[in-house]
Amino acid sequence: MKIRKARLKDIGEITNLLELLFTQEIEFEFQKELHIKALKKIVNNKDIGTIFVVTKEQKVIGCVNILFTISTALGSRVALLEDMIINPLYQNKGIGKKLLLKVFEKLKKKKVQRITLLTDGDNQKGQNFYKSLGFAESTMKVFRQRM
Repeated sequence: MKIRKARLKDIGEITNLLELLFTQEIEFEFQKELHIKALKKIVNNKDIGTIFVVTKEQKVIGCVNILFTISTALGSRVALLEDMIINPLYQNKGIGKKLLLKVFEKLKKKKVQRITLLTDGDNQKGQNFYKSLGFAESTMKVFRQRM
């Protein structure tokens, strides 16, 4: 098993994983062309974010998408954990934990001060996973306006 930054050639496999993830989503639906477009933008521009992949025998079995912005409250770079998925055949084996711990290590070196993520309200398994890695629930409430 290897953890590394995604490359353009990984986008097809990452898109397949996102299709699995988006079948679990309540608010969003899988739209292959839009996902590919976004993934290419992220992979091609390190200022937007970084996608990390887990590979086994050179096949992508998991990924996490980290996007960057600046926090006025912290006066520094912060991150949004946008998407995370491990192929169901490899779940519950500690791979997601290893992936995020490696991501934390990389982000600390880049002086990222905070990571924020959203989960579906009823995704107790995901919430428990993130809590086990030190994430805490926020008192903030999410609002969206589609443009």
